[in-house]
Amino acid sequence: MKGIEFDSRKVKPGYTFVAIRGLTYDGHDYIPEAIKNGAVEIYGERSLNYPNYFKVTDSRQKLGELVSEFYGYPSKKLKLIGVTGTKGKTTTCHLIHHILTKLGKKAGLITSITMGGYHITSPDVITFHRLLRKMVDDGCKYGVIEVSSHAIDQKRIAGVKFAVGVLTNIAPEHLDYHKTFAEYKRVKYSFINNCRVKIVAKTNTDINLLPGRFNNLNAQVAVDTVVALGYNKQQALEALHSFELPEGRLDEIKNDLGFKIYIDFAHTPDSLEAVLGYLKSVTPGRLISVFGSAGERDPYKRPKMGKIAAEFSDIIILTAEDPRTEDVNDIIRQIKSGISKKYKTVYDIPDRKKAIKYAIKIAKKGDTIAVLGKGHEKSMNMDGKTETPWSDQEVVKKLLTKNKKIV
Repeated sequence: MKGIEFDSRKVKPGYTFVAIRGLTYDGHDYIPEAIKNGAVEIYGERSLNYPNYFKVTDSRQKLGELVSEFYGYPSKKLKLIGVTGTKGKTTTCHLIHHILTKLGKKAGLITSITMGGYHITSPDVITFHRLLRKMVDDGCKYGVIEVSSHAIDQKRIAGVKFAVGVLTNIAPEHLDYHKTFAEYKRVKYSFINNCRVKIVAKTNTDINLLPGRFNNLNAQVAVDTVVALGYNKQQALEALHSFELPEGRLDEIKNDLGFKIYIDFAHTPDSLEAVLGYLKSVTPGRLISVFGSAGERDPYKRPKMGKIAAEFSDIIILTAEDPRTEDVNDIIRQIKSGISKKYKTVYDIPDRKKAIKYAIKIAKKGDTIAVLGKGHEKSMNMDGKTETPWSDQEVVKKLLTKNKKIV
């Protein structure tokens, strides 16, 4: 076997092709193309009559097993720590990785940030095993992995053995995909329960080294994880002193105008409440919130986000955040439906760059601007098809630089 693919277009002579049923396409329909491109072995779930075709119960699971074998079973040569949850996954992964590195241990890291910021949390199963193989080749002892509910459900982690499973928290999210909160929880726990060691985040902590209670809770579960691996608690805590939050997590863009600008990935009611609650507590002036809600994702959360924003913000600017095939104005109206009619300082500016520009224009000394929802991401989906280059950080910096207001 010279390679494995589930995309018939990428098949080369001597490859194995695994037919996967997707939400839009069915790989079984592309078996002829795979054969034409040189596939010598084919796996699928249908009863089909092709040379060297093998019927399996679960193509996704089989793909993971085949890829693991192809790359020499890399997960067996690493101690893998998988972090799942509704919020805090990325930060917790980076915290664990930082502590292990400070303790002199070589560790690999796979998160939404390391994947380039293009709406990817967990890579496809072939890429995943290839990255694990690279960790092994690089001499890593540990691998710290962000594990999304989509990745679990779609078996993008099939064929992988996790030593430790970490659960940061669970709140309703991705119900557009999972349909019910019960199913979402089932998927999350199916991962945790298959790990040899299970760690569930505490709801309280004495750690107070990072901005925001939510970040210190992430730090607590990171320390608990490292201790479970056999390392000294005090040394783990000391390592936290040099930790810097990852890109797009309370990411401050400094300027000389006397107000603060933060960029954060907060895009759920819980995360919005956590971030805005913290920023309100440290803002002497007004809190100006700039955010939207992603199209084709959980419409139920939009009014809740509006209500929470109005509770903590002095000014709200509603704008685009990956509207995809939805009308951004409809999304804004749904967010506003959760805002009391008595709340008057809310503005609709669908163009995200103009929304950020307006926030900077009206900000005064002592104010804080919170640009929320995109965080580390490097693209925005405006039509459901195209990923247009986008970075909140770059937009803010360019707007400030234009007026010589950045430091």
